[in-house]
Amino acid sequence: MSPLLVFSVIAGYFILLMTIAHFTSKNSDAESFFTANRQSPWYLVAFGMIGASLSGVTFISVPGEVGNSHWAYFQMVIGYLLGYWVIATVLLPLYYKMNLVSIYQYLDSRFGRNAYKTGAFFFLVSRVIGASFRLFLVATVLQIAFFDAFNIPFSVSVFVTIALIWLYTFKGGIKTIVWTDTLQTLFMLLAVGISISIIGNQLNLSFDGLIQVIQSSDLSDTFVWKWQAPRNFFKQFFAGAFIAIVMTGLDQDMMQKNLTCRSLKDAQKNVFWFSVILIFANLLFLSLGVLLYHFVSVNQIDLTQTTDALFPYLAMNHFGVLGGVVFLLGVTAAAYSSADSALTALTTSFYIDFLDKDPSKSDSKKRMMVHFGFSALIFLVILIFQAINDDSVINSVFRVAGYTYGPLLGLYAFGLFTKKQVKDQWVPLVCIAAPIFTYLINENSVEWLRGYKFGFELLLLNGLLTFVGLWGLTKKS
Repeated sequence: MSPLLVFSVIAGYFILLMTIAHFTSKNSDAESFFTANRQSPWYLVAFGMIGASLSGVTFISVPGEVGNSHWAYFQMVIGYLLGYWVIATVLLPLYYKMNLVSIYQYLDSRFGRNAYKTGAFFFLVSRVIGASFRLFLVATVLQIAFFDAFNIPFSVSVFVTIALIWLYTFKGGIKTIVWTDTLQTLFMLLAVGISISIIGNQLNLSFDGLIQVIQSSDLSDTFVWKWQAPRNFFKQFFAGAFIAIVMTGLDQDMMQKNLTCRSLKDAQKNVFWFSVILIFANLLFLSLGVLLYHFVSVNQIDLTQTTDALFPYLAMNHFGVLGGVVFLLGVTAAAYSSADSALTALTTSFYIDFLDKDPSKSDSKKRMMVHFGFSALIFLVILIFQAINDDSVINSVFRVAGYTYGPLLGLYAFGLFTKKQVKDQWVPLVCIAAPIFTYLINENSVEWLRGYKFGFELLLLNGLLTFVGLWGLTKKS
């Protein structure tokens, strides 16, 4: 692919995004930025949330990871259904009843200011690291595909990438995001579908032939029943349920979209249909993974890339111009669908939770400064990732962000399932201590727990430690 073609594809994509932003931000006000005036069609939100849930990391990593863990990841996807049911029946009614804009306002009414600020702080840390990491991945791909050809520094390409997000979100906010996410989800799923079609054409396989390859492959083995295995079904299932609860139901980024629906009933329909579509979307990614490895085997390709590089390498080098174009569109859409909404959610949380501003009386100048500030912060974090330039270190940093959801789980669980009040001034200490103890237990689990190895259920341990710590802070009646 020539740099000119890459530039044309990416430029055309952003022109489309800017066009959508132009029309959706007309006559925008504070309510538009924070809640889209609570007029979003539920089916539009449901489809758009697919892209935000999957992200660029999923787009690149899930197909390649099939080579290591087969379809064991799907066990966790099944658990999502339970998590989304809890969100629709427990959390959404609470948020709509309280008419929340920032979901962490619940912690203020339930526990006090310290718990409220602590919950919002953990969200900010998680989302800054997560959004930066995802944009770092796509910026690296664009750097190799286009910017290197003109000797443009990585810092410049990152600046351009973030500046474009800022331009199409600073005015319309979540109202624009609801529409751009829909477009980006469409591009992402089309990229996977077209890639599968290209593999079928090159290997002379019909649709039935592709299905047969997937069914007969050992890579499509799904269930792991060995109890001590990190990917045991029950561990994965319940981890998936709680991951859905915390990374969607307790995450301002994801819930802000849900809260733009016209009513609680619409928001619940959105979550139920979104969870069903997400199952099929993940099956599509896993199927692509099996077919990518089959393609490598049939063509006897000498593969030295890591699993994360499998899909990018084949798309850019073996799938022709069409394959390269749709891959670029797909990975760009996947990264931006999560990054743009994250930027808006970070602005919303900081503006409401830390500046204590009334979202219905928005100070547009102050809001724009916060929006710009988080854009600059994400820019700096990406440059730090690039300076480290060590996959193991970067992945460790990304895992640290995963630890920050445990305190949120513990806070909300304690608030919803008990009626006890706590000593609010000590809540931050408990929420900091819980991830630290979780890390120590994880590092020594083989020795301390007779060979047991934690998987994604670390989130549950983290939340449980937070819950127990809060119980210890209970006020006497």
